Amino acid sequence: MTTSARPIGDVILALEHISLSFGGVNALSDISFDVREHEVRAIIGPNGAGKSSMLNVINGVYRAQQGTILWRGQHRHGMNPHDAAAAGIARTFQNIALFKGMSVLDNILTGRNLKMKVGFLEQAIWIGRARREELANRAKVEEIIDFLEIQHIRKTPVGRLPYGLQKRVELARALAAEPSLLLLDEPMAGMNVEEKQDMCRFILDVNEQYGTTIVLIEHDMGVVMDISDRVVVLDYGRKIGDGDPAEIRGNQAVIDAYLGVAH
Repeated sequence: MTTSARPIGDVILALEHISLSFGGVNALSDISFDVREHEVRAIIGPNGAGKSSMLNVINGVYRAQQGTILWRGQHRHGMNPHDAAAAGIARTFQNIALFKGMSVLDNILTGRNLKMKVGFLEQAIWIGRARREELANRAKVEEIIDFLEIQHIRKTPVGRLPYGLQKRVELARALAAEPSLLLLDEPMAGMNVEEKQDMCRFILDVNEQYGTTIVLIEHDMGVVMDISDRVVVLDYGRKIGDGDPAEIRGNQAVIDAYLGVAH
């Protein structure tokens, strides 16, 4: 199933023979897969399979002991999260990482930090280039607020919002960086059915309208099969499946390890 209205492009991210361990415990063992431009690429597997560790390797939180990562054809060596963000890779987290006392608007504005070029003194005076830059950043944030339909909470402190809306604000902050690759770590965890439907719609809209390539971790198999172009399956830090949703549904190793024979 191809969900994107945009044509799937060439490989923009390739992970080759990635291995990661912590104190002798193997989190990832010899994993290889790629991500193509404009696709929605899902990573699934049981708890402890190494899914979040893989996202952490991609955006530089962890550095793999073995293997290579190619981003747009270039080898990456020792890239940290700041470098990854500057290269166009944004991330949301399994546990919401927002500034709870700040408003929705101000939280999303923090996602524009890498777009801010003027110095502190110019910002303090707020004339000329500083004023133009801030107005441009605010206009972009307002566009994202409209896109994700959160106008009614734009001035509300994030800590007062229900969980599902906080997840949407975190997505908004990631989008504020204008990423070409968006990593979503369980974007629908803890949501009810209606909230999941909304988030699915927004993820597909981001993919289609912004052209953003998406890699997501998700436990809801209905969601994964509905919105993903390709799925990679991990189990105990090893890759046991890789293909389109139809192939994954019929993969006996995946059924045994994760989906369950009843599925």
